Amino acid sequence: MLTIEKINTDKIAISISIACVIHCFFMPSFILALPLFFSVQLDNELIHYLMLWLIIPISLFALIKGFINHRNFSFLFIGIIGLFTVISAVLFGESHIGETGERILTLLGSVILSIAHYYNFKTCSSIGCSSH
Repeated sequence: MLTIEKINTDKIAISISIACVIHCFFMPSFILALPLFFSVQLDNELIHYLMLWLIIPISLFALIKGFINHRNFSFLFIGIIGLFTVISAVLFGESHIGETGERILTLLGSVILSIAHYYNFKTCSSIGCSSH
């Protein structure tokens, strides 16, 4: 039976971070290329908040679970910095920091978060954690 313990949450979190970056950088081009295909605007703030609802719990679960297994606080700390950066990009958004600022913060946060998950996964794998 597949349980939350057997799902590799670090890999899921990295995939979501990559999806976030793809959305951020390629969705405007996609919308411009296919204006008649969509009758609704897909590049709205709802998408950003929905992605946060995925990113926050999965990332926190994976990073905390990794910390419990390997006791290396640096990955948890780096991951939290990445999370706060991504959250800041969504909360401050275009209206406060501009479109370019939002994209830079999103990219920076996603990269930081992905690095934390990558090293968390590698460390857990090297010591044979059951959750990775």
